[in-house]
Amino acid sequence: MRAQLFIALGLVLGINVLAATQSAPQERIKAFCVDFNWGTEGFATPGMYAKASPKEHVEWYKAMGVNTIQTFCVSCPGYAWYRSHIAPVQPGMEGDFLKEIAELGHASGMKVMGYFCIGANAYWSEKHPEQCHPHPNAISIPFTNLYLNYLSRVIQESLRRTTIDGFMIDWVYNASHFYPDKQYTWLECEKQMYQELFGKPFPGDEAMDKARIDEFNRHAVMRCWDRIQAAAKSVKPGCIIWLSCFDLQHPQIAGSRMLRDIDWLMNEHPDPVKLEEAKKAVGPKTRLIQCICGWGDQHDAGKIINDPRFADVGLYGFARPDATTTLPLEDGSGNARNIAAMRQFFTAH
Repeated sequence: MRAQLFIALGLVLGINVLAATQSAPQERIKAFCVDFNWGTEGFATPGMYAKASPKEHVEWYKAMGVNTIQTFCVSCPGYAWYRSHIAPVQPGMEGDFLKEIAELGHASGMKVMGYFCIGANAYWSEKHPEQCHPHPNAISIPFTNLYLNYLSRVIQESLRRTTIDGFMIDWVYNASHFYPDKQYTWLECEKQMYQELFGKPFPGDEAMDKARIDEFNRHAVMRCWDRIQAAAKSVKPGCIIWLSCFDLQHPQIAGSRMLRDIDWLMNEHPDPVKLEEAKKAVGPKTRLIQCICGWGDQHDAGKIINDPRFADVGLYGFARPDATTTLPLEDGSGNARNIAAMRQFFTAH
């Protein structure tokens, strides 16, 4: 009888402990990115920020009060911030920036996330001009199998060669006819993509009206997402895949399965109403984040931070660094004011 009572008590205690664990709230995401994507005009030139010190950057993030650092696997110029054997390594980089910043960040109790720009890669465009649209510093890459093979390999490599917790994916838009104000010609690789995606020949330029273009792009994005997810989770099942999006209602992704599958989803647009709309489309385990710094005066970090409607979402900001210090400028600009507001809030909470 006594043994049965102990077993029953243990079961009760086990259930209570489990319930307490399941109901414990997750720590609010407080994230920032010193953004190596951009230079003074367009994408950063190769090697522009190569002297960035992992130690100095982690110290800056610690003083900012973040619990999540977002830095880079491969930035928009197409160069890796770790010792890659697949992507070209950032010219002039000393040491192994991503690997070192992940180790230092973890030692300070922070998550460290990498980054891939999916729709643009200047180096890839230079090497594969026949498979890209001629739009520099913009979304320009159709999601061909050749590109997806490269992307899968470099994602897997970055997870194997560093201890990052996961990575952000940005500009997850297929390039075909993406910008209404730009001229496009259907590439041969896109015609091949059509055959692969729909199981029938490309119907010809005139047949590709807006509805068909949207359908083509949605299929291309979903194939891309499936490859990204499979590549990452096959190497590190628990890694976090984080989607940043400046238009969550864009026809290529609105209502898509990617929004339900993704681990973290961020509204980059200054209007948080767009995030409210996204809440209806995400999966039960997706964590939501609002970007509150990066678009200068268009973002108002203080307003969102103090808005109780967004108390349950994570907060994120980014800023282009000074070319000399490789750290964000705090010069009285809109971004600088938002950084100051974030630092005050993050360090107090």
